[in-house]
Amino acid sequence: MKSSETGALSNRLKTNIDQLNGLLGGSSDVVIKELQIEENTHISLIYIDGLVDTQVLHNSILYSLQEHIPYDQLGKLEPEQKIEIIKKQILIAGDLTVIVDYSQFVHELLSGSVMLLLDGTSTTLRIGLPGWEDRNVGEPSSQSVVRGPMEGFTENLRTNTALVRRKIKDSHLWLETVQIGRVTQTSVSIMYLNNIANKDLVEEVKRRLNKIDTDSILESGYIEEFIQETVFTPFPTVYNSDRPDTIAAGILEGKVAILVDGTPFVLLVPTFFVAFFQSAEDYYQRADIGTLLRLVRFISFFITLLAPSLYVAITTYHQEMIPTNLVISLAAQRESVPFPAFVEALIMEMTYEILREAGVRIPKNIGQAISIVGTLVIGQAAVAAGFISSAMVIIVSLTAISSFVIPETGMSIAARMIRFVLIALAGFIGLYGILFGIFIVVLHLSSLHSFGMPYMSPLGPYNSKDLKDSIFRFPWPFLKTRPAENKTQNLFRQSTSSDEESTK
Repeated sequence: MKSSETGALSNRLKTNIDQLNGLLGGSSDVVIKELQIEENTHISLIYIDGLVDTQVLHNSILYSLQEHIPYDQLGKLEPEQKIEIIKKQILIAGDLTVIVDYSQFVHELLSGSVMLLLDGTSTTLRIGLPGWEDRNVGEPSSQSVVRGPMEGFTENLRTNTALVRRKIKDSHLWLETVQIGRVTQTSVSIMYLNNIANKDLVEEVKRRLNKIDTDSILESGYIEEFIQETVFTPFPTVYNSDRPDTIAAGILEGKVAILVDGTPFVLLVPTFFVAFFQSAEDYYQRADIGTLLRLVRFISFFITLLAPSLYVAITTYHQEMIPTNLVISLAAQRESVPFPAFVEALIMEMTYEILREAGVRIPKNIGQAISIVGTLVIGQAAVAAGFISSAMVIIVSLTAISSFVIPETGMSIAARMIRFVLIALAGFIGLYGILFGIFIVVLHLSSLHSFGMPYMSPLGPYNSKDLKDSIFRFPWPFLKTRPAENKTQNLFRQSTSSDEESTK
């Protein structure tokens, strides 16, 4: 019987092994352990070194095959009957499945399973024994909180799904997994509450994932660009987080989580503009504190977006808006500066972006020292040399600090990108340029959608009920319903009289 890479396995053990060696190029990490149980029973265990738990393999699987073999029974049976005996009576393994397709055989082998082949049968037993090194569950690195869980996702898909299930212990939490990437065959899972999430939303997520046809998926950012509606926009339309509690909260609101093997960042769809200014900590503090923190984040966003351009516009074209004493002070500072405010702002902003990128790339043991040198020494020297005014250093520093207040880095990067455009407009036509730029940004935001949902909800289209958990955060007793923009099957998250009557 001749087998192919996409067909069925051969019933000859040597043929399967030769074909595998040819397919993988005789790779040195492919381990083929041959066992001869009796004269007419030949078994091979095949696995990838480094992807399986060899200690369990030797102490459990090999021990069972060598010590628990009923020799008096096997010799009289056909190969198909022998493999049934091995499966049901001999092997001690919880994750054990039967495979007959050759492509699935290769995929499971490369995914960290041990494959057991018996000469004379085209049936293969897959033994799940993953044993590669994983990073332990630790504190989230991108979205830290003062109060709340201190556990974050890891690069292991099964660990991440388990972290979500620890938060939501409900039978309606469904998990579906597909392989995406012709070469990498990356496992991508979606998690959602079947009795809450909108059915059309779930089907749309599946459709977009199945539509992806590429060689590799190495991080969730690949998936994000494939499934988003608008490619050419600085604003993120797919939310990502490395916090299990944030993802669990999104699922409880009727959203769909997309988990990608090999990355701790999980995607959440649909998402909205206001969601990028919300933090998990908002719900662990009192409502008044959560509301204050959100207002601080919105103010910080506008400072990040507008502070340098407003400085350029006012000092260049609209000095009459500044108090007289401040005008005199600014004029004295700028007397020795050789550049106009527009060029000065661009130089400082580019310098800050270079220092920021260098701080990310520089090794941690010297990164702090470089940051101090960049922010203090270079800034002070530039002012002392008359290259930059002191006021510009203050503006850029305030802008830089404000950008770190935004919880999600994607929105922070969007503000940084648009900031350069607003500085250019302010340098050409002053406040009129800034107003024009803001008008274009608002129009663009109003045109965006995330999986068919308006990106600016509940602000546009306006929904007064959902404002209870957008810019403000009302106390939990007032948050009886899930966000209406998610179009969930079950709108109520708390018991109400109308809800109870409808369920009777």
